[in-house]
Amino acid sequence: MSSLLKRRAEKVSTVHRQAVTYLEAGLPGEARRICEAFLQRYPRHAGILNLGGVACFQCGEGSRGIQMLEAALVEDPEFTDAFNNLGNVFKALGRLAEAEQQYRQAIEIDHHHADAHFNLAMVIEIGGRLAEAEEAYRTVLNIQPGFVPAYQGLGNVLKILGRLDESLAVHNQLLALAPGHVDGHNNRGTVLFEMSSLDAALKAYSEALSLQPGHADAAYNSGVALQEMGRFDEAIRYYRQALEARPGYVEVHVNLGYALHQTGKIDEAQVAYENAIKLAPDHAQAHVNLGDLYLDQEDLGSAGALCDRYLDAHPGDSALLAFKSIVLDELGNGDAMRKLVDYTSMVQPVSLEDQVGTTALRNLNSILADHICAHPSLAVAPTSHTTRKGKHTGELLTGDPGPIAELEPLLRGAIEAFCAELPVAADHPFAIRRPSDYWLSLWAVVLNAQGHQVPHIHPSAWLSGVYYVEVPEIVSGSDDHAGWIEFGSRPQHFHARSDPAVRCFEPKEGLLLLFPSYIYHRTVPYGAEQRRISMAFDVIPA
Repeated sequence: MSSLLKRRAEKVSTVHRQAVTYLEAGLPGEARRICEAFLQRYPRHAGILNLGGVACFQCGEGSRGIQMLEAALVEDPEFTDAFNNLGNVFKALGRLAEAEQQYRQAIEIDHHHADAHFNLAMVIEIGGRLAEAEEAYRTVLNIQPGFVPAYQGLGNVLKILGRLDESLAVHNQLLALAPGHVDGHNNRGTVLFEMSSLDAALKAYSEALSLQPGHADAAYNSGVALQEMGRFDEAIRYYRQALEARPGYVEVHVNLGYALHQTGKIDEAQVAYENAIKLAPDHAQAHVNLGDLYLDQEDLGSAGALCDRYLDAHPGDSALLAFKSIVLDELGNGDAMRKLVDYTSMVQPVSLEDQVGTTALRNLNSILADHICAHPSLAVAPTSHTTRKGKHTGELLTGDPGPIAELEPLLRGAIEAFCAELPVAADHPFAIRRPSDYWLSLWAVVLNAQGHQVPHIHPSAWLSGVYYVEVPEIVSGSDDHAGWIEFGSRPQHFHARSDPAVRCFEPKEGLLLLFPSYIYHRTVPYGAEQRRISMAFDVIPA
């Protein structure tokens, strides 16, 4: 090697080493400075273009960062780290499809590029493709078995899928590798919370807080668990601790308001809700909770005005439409209430038996029942959910669908027919929010003796439905509507004084019910030991 080439190689090595040091130290401006100085003389060096692109992005110059990373790939089309870094920039900018493409390019060149596989898994998870995300995280762990962030990602995906036992096992593996992993303890606590192991969840959150006393999520989650146990004063202390660490934590302000309301601290609760709304003007639940505070004070005018202001800005929002129905009941405005919520026209029964035949539907329901009861995500419902004395699955449209593949087109056909002839006028708030495109979420509920669901809505959805797979004999023709679905009853925590009008529907195997997601509904408890299996679904605007 000539002396000139040797000096250049030494210069590249020095610049590269210094740039990496600055980036690792959180000094991207310094890294950018030395990279750009080098590139003025050697503008086509792929390695320095790569580092300079990362530095520019971290300095807030996203376009320049993309330009430099793409230039690095022109110079070296198989530069896997540059593909990975370009993917990271696109991911940070919310350009997920482009990020995924870059990660896949890196993986195509180097099948064992663990970082690219991990980043791909995160992008897929963000996109809601959970079965693919699970596979991607497992691929990372096959390549690099001790990669702790992949355990964290896998554990969280399994939790979302409802496979709580598996999620807990993965979090245990993570903590065996990294006992001081704060988020690992906190996330393990959230899994235990979902498993209704509240004391164990509190212990996990405590472990996280002992490692990092200012961990806002662990403090918040502790408050949620204590609130679930009815220990509101203790919950308030943890919520305040979370806000000390993160003053802009909106969900903490909302829950703090609820806990303060439950302990009779009305003025402080109102301040907490108003703080949440200042931080997040679009936060529907904060508005609903503040409206309920007005109900408690019998200030119906303020409650109604709050609903109208929010719905003017967010037409068709399910949470506020549901709360407005309560306010209209309290005001005694029956005509407006019936226009908003008409159980006769808006709740539509569909018989799938008419479409596929009695024998075929009976066989399908039998296979569905077996599939649901053997599903790995079927778990006892925690008290934070609406199901009581029963089990529910996670998402059923991910992974191997089994017989769901036969049911799904029937559900979509019923949804399309409902949308084609909406039961309301074109200017109705339900019609206004009709989505041009949607994605479908589907899960199952298995109830046993005294099993039921408390009154609830589906706030993130536009249209919801329930399909009955297996119904106990005692439910048929029940005089007290035991085991039936009831529309109109509202949650007990609301401070409403009027008695709502309700309508019940008798569940029958093969019956499908469609209804706007903002209509409150519940299952009436029944006493038989026979199981009752239903499948619920949401049409969620894309």
